[in-house]
Amino acid sequence: MSARSAEAPSRRIAVTGASGRLGQALLAAAGARDVFGWSRATWDLDRPDDVGALDRDRPDLVLHCAAWTDVDGCARDPGLALHRNGTATGILARACRDRGVQLLAVSTNEVFDGDRTDGLGYVEDDATSPRNAYGASKLAGEDGAREAFDGQAGLWVVRTSWLYGAPGGAFPEKVVAAADRLPAGEPLPVVVDEVGCPTWSVDLAAAMLALVDATPGGTYHLAGTGPASRLEWATQVLGVRRPGRKVMPISRAAFARVSDAPPWAVLDCGRARVIGAAMRPWDTALAYYLGAPELAAPELGAPEVRPSTR
Repeated sequence: MSARSAEAPSRRIAVTGASGRLGQALLAAAGARDVFGWSRATWDLDRPDDVGALDRDRPDLVLHCAAWTDVDGCARDPGLALHRNGTATGILARACRDRGVQLLAVSTNEVFDGDRTDGLGYVEDDATSPRNAYGASKLAGEDGAREAFDGQAGLWVVRTSWLYGAPGGAFPEKVVAAADRLPAGEPLPVVVDEVGCPTWSVDLAAAMLALVDATPGGTYHLAGTGPASRLEWATQVLGVRRPGRKVMPISRAAFARVSDAPPWAVLDCGRARVIGAAMRPWDTALAYYLGAPELAAPELGAPEVRPSTR
């Protein structure tokens, strides 16, 4: 899959995990760029040593979006999580370095423990301390990539938070499905004391492409602007998709799950904002994703995408 034109930049870009949420958004955002997708059949997290696609396709830059993002699955099998998200990223990074290929590795807010209580978002240089297997595996991937490039330019690490978007299956769709399972009039219980930055894959893809154009490398936080609780996020989703359905705040402790999610998943994206890669407010982006632009501030504009119908 490729997007090409006579005006395309000379840099050839490969996207791992091309069938995933972020991979699809990047291919759609490519415009005139020479961008092509690598499916699992091309490069597999379970067989990362097979990097023949690098020699066949000869990209100048790899946007590494492939990951095992099932956080509960990672908690059940931390060894597999470490292999897929950590070891595989390090192997890909070394292969890129050896061939003079640039690399952007996508990471997560979950490299931080989420225990801060000062109301500030995490900045790139804050100490990492993952509280779950998923965060530990993604941090291992960051470390492997940095070790491979050893301070050389051409490596970006991008951390994001609470990603959603086509083809669905993320928090907005799960909220609607959960509401639909309830009897009429019964409120949906939603966690109120877990806070993050909902991030639309469309906005993240555009910001990533802007980042690699504007900087030689480095670690950056890219997420929807502004904090939101799970309860606030769910309230906006249901207000559009299931008007009249009430929500009921519950604590993290009352919502049992295998993986221990960080209670504070907020990223400070000031470094990206300086170079023009920051994103819109989370509620504005969500309004467009839900197909309800009337809920968004009109001066922030609509993206050139088709709204979700899920």
